[in-house]
Amino acid sequence: MSADSGFAVEAERVRLRAPRMGDFQAWSTLRHDSQGFLQPWEPTWPSDDLTRAAFRRRLALYQRDQDLGQGHAFFVFRITDNVLVGGVTLRNILRGVAQTGTLGYWIGEPHSRRGYTLEAVQAVARFAFGRLGLHRLEAACCPDNEASRRLLLKAGFELEGRAKGYLKIDGQWRDHLLFGKIRGEG
Repeated sequence: MSADSGFAVEAERVRLRAPRMGDFQAWSTLRHDSQGFLQPWEPTWPSDDLTRAAFRRRLALYQRDQDLGQGHAFFVFRITDNVLVGGVTLRNILRGVAQTGTLGYWIGEPHSRRGYTLEAVQAVARFAFGRLGLHRLEAACCPDNEASRRLLLKAGFELEGRAKGYLKIDGQWRDHLLFGKIRGEG
C-alpha cells in the first residue's frame, strides 16, 4: 500500500492508518514477540507469515479490498511515540440492503490491557458509520476469550448469539460468540 492509501483515523491515544511496506520491521517484530499471546485466537500462521514477501502479499490483499470497496485495514500506533501497538480490519463490507462490515483486531502483547484496542475499535466504528455510511458492524470472538468479549461490550456491541464451528482458529474449528452494533445505538 502506498503512503497515501486509505484513511487516517485518530482517537485520544492512538492513530490508525493504512499499513505500508515501511511498517514491515515493526510489524514483524511485534507479531513475533507476541506469537504465543496471539496464536490461541487467530488462524494458524503460515510458515512464512513473518517474512517480507508474506507482508507484501498481505498489503496487496488489503489494497484489493480497499479498491473494491470491500474493506479497510489499519495499523494502530500510539500517538505519544508513534509505536505500532496492533491492527484493526474492517472487511466483508456489503452494500445494498445490508450496509454492513465485519470488524477484526489484534494487539501486541506488550500493549495489551491498556485500552488501545478499545480506542481503535471505537474509532473504526465511527469511521464505518460516519465516512462509510454503514448501518451495522459485526464482530466475533471465541467464548473463552474473555478480554475480547469485554472489549466488544465496552465498545457498544451487543451479544447476538453463538455460531458453532464458525472459524478455524489455531488449527481447530471453534465456536464463536457473535456481536453486532447498529449505527446510532450503543
